[in-house]
Amino acid sequence: MMLREADFGRRDARGGRRLEAGSGLVGELPLSLYIHFPWCVRKCPYCDFNSHAARGELDEDAYVDALIRDLDYELAFSPPASRLPPPDIRLPPLASIFCGGGTPSLFSGRAIGRLLEAAAARLDFAADIEITLEANPGTADAGNFREYRAAGVNRLSIGVQSLDAAQLQRLGRIHGPEEAVAAYDSARRAGFDNINLDLMFALPQQTPAQAEADLLEAVRLGPEHLSYYQLTLEPNTEFAAHPPALPDDEAAWTMQQSGQALLGQHGYAQYEVSAYARPGRECRHNRNYWEFGDYLGIGAGAHGKRSGGGIVRRARHKHPRTYLQAAGSAAAVQEERRVPDAELPFEFAMNALRLNRGFELARFEQRTGLGAAALEPALRRARAKGLIEEEPGAVRASALGRAHLNALLREFL
Repeated sequence: MMLREADFGRRDARGGRRLEAGSGLVGELPLSLYIHFPWCVRKCPYCDFNSHAARGELDEDAYVDALIRDLDYELAFSPPASRLPPPDIRLPPLASIFCGGGTPSLFSGRAIGRLLEAAAARLDFAADIEITLEANPGTADAGNFREYRAAGVNRLSIGVQSLDAAQLQRLGRIHGPEEAVAAYDSARRAGFDNINLDLMFALPQQTPAQAEADLLEAVRLGPEHLSYYQLTLEPNTEFAAHPPALPDDEAAWTMQQSGQALLGQHGYAQYEVSAYARPGRECRHNRNYWEFGDYLGIGAGAHGKRSGGGIVRRARHKHPRTYLQAAGSAAAVQEERRVPDAELPFEFAMNALRLNRGFELARFEQRTGLGAAALEPALRRARAKGLIEEEPGAVRASALGRAHLNALLREFL
């Protein structure tokens, strides 16, 4: 049976499934769930995400079974006791779920529905939960979109990357512009009223005029959200080994500035370095990362962050075969690390200063357990260089700081 959106949030009005005593979770923190799907039809030459080319038919049921075992194991996890006293022993309702990859749209609506049903049986869902699924136009069809919507997915993120045929070919994408538009139209017909499009700029041989024309084509489709980001050469990718001819820094800066202006003219407000949204359509899941909230991470290569007994980060094994064999046990966890207090100012700033509005000092104290004084040495250095703006109890990057975010973040190291 498919999970209906109307069923979300009904199970416990008090908010939170009770865990074993001593779990040490901070009840005020928002909670999200990230689910990783590690397969793609083909690995793109620029991609450094944990993705593997699918060979043969995917065993959906085996992977969903592994994800459910992994979720059960994660829910039994208790962070070590330390500085932050646990005000509650229950997890708050999930504010968001994000199915990322890889290519989650390689999985059927039936598989996604079974996974969401299992999550709802184990965790409370907020009444207005945001459930995102990433889809690639090359693997999308109207039938799948209808099934995802019926399963409870209420937000699609479509990896368009470009609407220019030549650029899509250079990027190694398996779709063309017509397929991208058809996928978007299919999503609308399936009932999705919250769609993100991923688009890149500073592509191989791209000019500022071409970048602006590409972005305008995406804007004309009318998505609620646009992720607009610069192509970079990441280590251990085909592009890093064999770099294409990319625009120089001055051209890339022109593309970024003209793109921001165009998006603003069409009603998209920038709220994060590469995220633009119509009013009320910011991505809640990603905002929880940037605001230093907690999130469970399941699936091959997934990362999670838990608070309450100090901040603990855990990462699953990346290789699908290893993960499938170990899911549901400690052997699936490749790395577990408690973040030292000395590193928390940088970790917090690395996320929170990506947001245009910055952060409140009270949020830093609540999310890290440290006093605001721990930030003062870094703030003093950034202040002297004009990289931040301050209001009573709040900090944000200045225009100069946003333009040189890495330089700003170095002040927190």
